Amino acid sequence: MAETQKPAQTGIKVIVVGTGFAGLTAAIECQRKGHSVLVLEKFPELKLLGDIISFGPNSSRLFCRWPGVAEKLEPLSMRADAITLKSWLGETLLTQYWDGEDKEFGVRFDGHRGEFHQVLYDHAKEIGVEIRLGARVEDYFEDDAQAGVVLAGGERIAADVVVAAEGVRSKGRKIVLGFEDKPKASGYAVYRSWFSADEIAQDPDTKFFTEGGDQHVAWLGPDVHFIAACMKKGKDFSWVCTHRDEADIEESWQLEAPLEDARKVLEGWDPIVQKILDKTPSPLIDWKLVYRDPLPTWISKGRRIALIGDAAHPFLPTSIQGASQAMEDGVTIAVCLRECGGGEKVKEAVAAFEAIRYERVKSAQKTGEQTRDIWHKADFSAAKKNPESMRLRREAWLLGFDAEKYAEENYGRTVEVLRRTGLEDTSEARKLHVPEGQHGYLEFGDEKGKGEKKEGAAGVSAEAHAVAT
Repeated sequence: MAETQKPAQTGIKVIVVGTGFAGLTAAIECQRKGHSVLVLEKFPELKLLGDIISFGPNSSRLFCRWPGVAEKLEPLSMRADAITLKSWLGETLLTQYWDGEDKEFGVRFDGHRGEFHQVLYDHAKEIGVEIRLGARVEDYFEDDAQAGVVLAGGERIAADVVVAAEGVRSKGRKIVLGFEDKPKASGYAVYRSWFSADEIAQDPDTKFFTEGGDQHVAWLGPDVHFIAACMKKGKDFSWVCTHRDEADIEESWQLEAPLEDARKVLEGWDPIVQKILDKTPSPLIDWKLVYRDPLPTWISKGRRIALIGDAAHPFLPTSIQGASQAMEDGVTIAVCLRECGGGEKVKEAVAAFEAIRYERVKSAQKTGEQTRDIWHKADFSAAKKNPESMRLRREAWLLGFDAEKYAEENYGRTVEVLRRTGLEDTSEARKLHVPEGQHGYLEFGDEKGKGEKKEGAAGVSAEAHAVAT
């Protein structure tokens, strides 16, 4: 369908709560698929906050389908041709090149979270999505005929379906789970920074970051890793440092920390790391990682409210998939609602959404645990003998996936199972969608799921590779 052509209207009314990448994707895709969508955002204005964020080919294919979006993201994106992995003392272990990946899976986009967010927000507005800023959702409700939200001040807004996409503290979690579920610390936190690369470019020891195109380097140490990148052809510089942190997140998981805190964590590391710290402005963003297995269910008992993105399944950054999976959620629920035909069948659509997404998300989450453990628990003497063991795994079942196409092709058979088993239990329907990498990366998943390495570790099945074609 040409984007200038108005899609057939489904008559389905959708409320999306939250304007993160999950919420905006759901809203854009609902609009594209003919639903009437209202987005509610608690903040009165949007600000260009954050630092680097990554979108794999599996989500970037959506950007490429939204007219003008990929073209706007491209000049904002990091275009390093490789990532270099080093030990914490500065010994180069491996340079992993990306040549061939774009051809196999498609383009990816990595850049500033706030800048990318602005592009998506503007696109949503351009295509007619209604967004209300300063609309704080205090509660959710549903009955057999509708679902809705209660705003601060008491205003009630009803629709056929509500999509809760406001993150790990979503108030929608309570109506879905039946109890208050507070986020818990993962045991790790990330120091984050983004600043002008001017001083990096002037230092003889660090100017390699700004010369010859964008550069991407990761230093790996005992239970810590530090990743630095230059982008926009030497204009901007960003780094993140993941480390142990048991701090309570009762009040907030996004704080500020003095640069000195990162210096303590990275004391004795490669002199290049120290020079990067010398050029870093204080304070840092101190991001406490919230992580857990997916909730037992993402959908309400009445099957009219669905959690997506971090509200349902926060990811570790080492998966490099949190934002991508949130976008996959958004497009999947939009497809399911279109396929259902409206009316009472929206309940089937919400149940089918969960069934289609649940097992894939579980498997994608495990990749983050596995990469973290590879990097944080490395035997560096062994790694120097077998540097390939440290590489980032890039597998077709994850990166070559087309969530929109998959939902379109698999909605019917999913609903057939749900009609037989009843909408109260999606467990059998979920089994239809267990991905090939059901235990995380394929090379770690034996048939019993114990994470033992298979023979032929680098191989991916023909079926998985076929997804990318």
